[in-house]
Amino acid sequence: MKVKDKVVIVTGASKGIGKEIAILLAKNGAKVVVNYSNSEKEANAVVDAIKKNNGKAFAFKADVSKKEEVIALFDKTIASFGKIDVLVNNAGVMSAKKLKDNSEADFDKHFNVNVKGILNTLQEAESKLADNGNIVNISSSTVKLMLPTYAIYSASKAAVEQITRVFSKEIGRGISVNAVAPGPTETNLFLEGKSDEFIEKLKGMNAFHRLAKPIDIAQVVLFMASDESKWISGQVIGANGAMV
Repeated sequence: MKVKDKVVIVTGASKGIGKEIAILLAKNGAKVVVNYSNSEKEANAVVDAIKKNNGKAFAFKADVSKKEEVIALFDKTIASFGKIDVLVNNAGVMSAKKLKDNSEADFDKHFNVNVKGILNTLQEAESKLADNGNIVNISSSTVKLMLPTYAIYSASKAAVEQITRVFSKEIGRGISVNAVAPGPTETNLFLEGKSDEFIEKLKGMNAFHRLAKPIDIAQVVLFMASDESKWISGQVIGANGAMV
C-alpha cells in the first residue's frame, strides 16, 4: 500500500475503529496524528504502540465540533510533519433511542460531532490538504438498515454521505473523497448496552454470521487512503459482510 511517508490525521483515534486505523496506517509507513477529544491516556497509548513499532505519531486533543480546535489540529500537523496527505474523519458519537425519546440535546450532540465535525475538518482540508490527497469519512451501514432506535444517528451519517458526494466534486486538486460505511463492529461504543440476544440477531444479518473486527474496517480505510484507490471518489464503500 502506497502510504509510506504520507501524513495522516485520524480523528477519534484513541479507541475502537479509529485506533485500529491509526496503528495500521503507521505499520504501513504513514506518519499519524492521533486525534482525541477526551481520552488522553488511551490516545497516548496508541502513540506509544506506534512508536514501539518504529512508527512516527503524536496525539493531539481537539473536539471536531469546535472550529478553532480543528484549525489548531491542522496547523499543528503541518508544523510538525510539514504537510497533510490524508484525512480520516472517524470521530463520532452514537446512542440508540426511539425517535420520540430523543431530546434536543441528543439531536444536537449527534449533529454537532458527526456532521458539523466533518464540516469543520473538510473546510480546513480545502486549503491545507496536499494536492492528490485522500479523504475518508466514516459513515455507517445503519443509513440503509432502518433499524429502530437509530433514526437520529442514521440521519447524521446520511448527511455525512451526501456531504462526501458533493465535496468530492468541489475540492479538486486531485483529492479523492470517499466514505466507508461499517456494519456492526466489535467496539465498546457499539456493544455498550446491547443484549446478547440483539448481538446474535445482528450477527445473523450478514453473510459471515459475526460482527466485524476493527481491523476489518481499518484494512478498507488503508486501501482508501492509498494511491491505489485514486480513481475511486465520491463513493460510499459498504464494509458490512453483505449485511445490506
